[in-house]
Amino acid sequence: MLAEMFLDAARGCRDHSPLTHTLLVSAADDLARGGITAQVMAGAECDRKGTVPGLRFASALHRTVLEGRAPCLAKHYPTAGGEPHLDTLWDDALPVLHEHVDELRALVNATVVQTNEPGRNAPLFGGLQTATHLVADAVGRRTTFPVRLLEVGASGGLNLRPHRIAYRVGEEVFGDVGSPFVLDTGWTGRPEVDLSHNLRVVRRAGCDLNPVDVCTDDGRLHLSSFVWADQRWRWERLQAAVGLAQLDPVPVRRATGPEWLAEQLARPERDVLTVVWHSVVWQYVSPADRAMGRSILADAAARATPMAPLALLVFEPRRTHERTRYDFQLLLKLWPSGISLRLGAGAGHGIPFVWQTRPWS
Repeated sequence: MLAEMFLDAARGCRDHSPLTHTLLVSAADDLARGGITAQVMAGAECDRKGTVPGLRFASALHRTVLEGRAPCLAKHYPTAGGEPHLDTLWDDALPVLHEHVDELRALVNATVVQTNEPGRNAPLFGGLQTATHLVADAVGRRTTFPVRLLEVGASGGLNLRPHRIAYRVGEEVFGDVGSPFVLDTGWTGRPEVDLSHNLRVVRRAGCDLNPVDVCTDDGRLHLSSFVWADQRWRWERLQAAVGLAQLDPVPVRRATGPEWLAEQLARPERDVLTVVWHSVVWQYVSPADRAMGRSILADAAARATPMAPLALLVFEPRRTHERTRYDFQLLLKLWPSGISLRLGAGAGHGIPFVWQTRPWS
């Protein structure tokens, strides 16, 4: 079962990270033969698929490399200055697994997958601009509502400052044009609203079962270890986002999503657009918490008013008839207007993204 989950994770990164794909396929074969990988993964035999044990294994190895404790493996990792040689990757990984088996096992069993990909800020920014314009139009306001942003599954909170980022769209730059974090959106098309409008985020908050403090070396290493090591551009993007977070900290509270949302949405807030946001966390949420979260959101939606509107903006994988690189959809619901839209679809890390607005039912 574990070997099959490793292969499933390998299939997910085959076209995007040859290094991670090769590592996980080799580890799956080693698992099936009862090799050293089985010792590293001891205790994870009954983990459910949604916990992605293969990515936790790859992350534990990556962290060991980033800490400078696996020089023979580091030569394959671009994040450590190396260059992948896939034909010898597993041979160089084996001594590291043997030498650090106890530490790697502890990391795997103590870790949850937390990509906290800052590239998802690109569709979030466009979605927030769309939401604020639609809500203003619905009530006849000449100016848009300021935003209160609430993120469920916020991890290190890297997606809680969309108004502090510079977004490159073709030859133009929107958002905070003076930001130290410049994000190339990779958009095809764009939202049907004025992107030059000043996005005002007046309050931000997030929750996570396992919050990460990116102001610490441990937190930075933890999130960095989940970046596929041959995707240097994602590595650099994450470091830029962490740097911005350190300049503009937003604490993430340790709490379950439903518990936290019930508290945050207990009373409508007048003269702000409250936006509940989550991205690529749904697969990690239990069915019971999903149902409870939907119920809490429905109650809050029933209390929304034209001057205390509510939005749900999510970027999550959706089942389609044919798997493509654009299986992750940006979905928006607004209350009390009842507007419900699919704004577009993109790759799992938010870039690239294709804008194509249509009704969402």
